[in-house]
Amino acid sequence: MDIDAFRQMVAKNPKGFLGRYGLGNKLLQEGGNLEEALEHLRVAVQLDPVHVASHLALGRALIGLGKKDEAKPVLAAGVDAALSGRSNGGKDLVPEMQQLLRTLG
Repeated sequence: MDIDAFRQMVAKNPKGFLGRYGLGNKLLQEGGNLEEALEHLRVAVQLDPVHVASHLALGRALIGLGKKDEAKPVLAAGVDAALSGRSNGGKDLVPEMQQLLRTLG
């Protein structure tokens, strides 16, 4: 899906997890507006606090905006969700999140 399709999803259902995560992640992947990506990814994490990929994407957006101190607990929560078994998958993302946490100090 392209960015416009995700925008339409969010417009139709502002509280829909898939649209929020999809739009935020797509903006992040395509070098779009990081502030806008951050907004959608924050909502996605609130809507589904154990979706590991949302935590990773939100952490990346925060790092991209220089908000490293805010990124640390987000990434740590993603690792915790994956390793605790509370999430549906996401364990494959743990090494990347742990590496980001190491680089943040």
